[in-house]
Amino acid sequence: MTDALPRGINHIGITVPDLEEATRFFKAGLGAKVAYDGLTRDDEPRCGAQTEEQLGLPPGAKIRRQRMIVAGTGPSLELFEIEGPQRAAVGLADLGLNHLSFYVDDIEGSLRRLVDAGGQALSAVHPNSRYEDTPGNGSVYVRAPWGTLIELQTIPSGHYYPDDSEAEVWTPPRAG
Repeated sequence: MTDALPRGINHIGITVPDLEEATRFFKAGLGAKVAYDGLTRDDEPRCGAQTEEQLGLPPGAKIRRQRMIVAGTGPSLELFEIEGPQRAAVGLADLGLNHLSFYVDDIEGSLRRLVDAGGQALSAVHPNSRYEDTPGNGSVYVRAPWGTLIELQTIPSGHYYPDDSEAEVWTPPRAG
């Protein structure tokens, strides 16, 4: 029954300390565009026992604002501004989701743009790992102002695959 299988990733949710600042960062650094605001300053916050149960929020947490943005092609990003108990953003060694990766054609220019928007590069651009290490490849991690890790990656000569590969990795199409 193939209808029960996912089509792909629809969106990725990110909790940020300030929705407007995060939106400015994503717009300036990645050319993101706002699709819509699911919850504005004029709306009552989403909160209470039912919301806590449905979304796995800690007791007393309130979703103050919610915005869907789009950066290039692929999944959208849903930004949440939440009042209540929070922990720092996870790093690569922590369990669970740990970074967003954006495919770029001009990795040095994209890195400058993201740093100019307020991100912190963790290193210079470096080679990708096995199966991504074709000519012209590169990768670099940038920490967003609130701590989320963002990877910029380019693989202009494409991936290669082992003989037992069951699928090929999706790469966003060139804009055009």
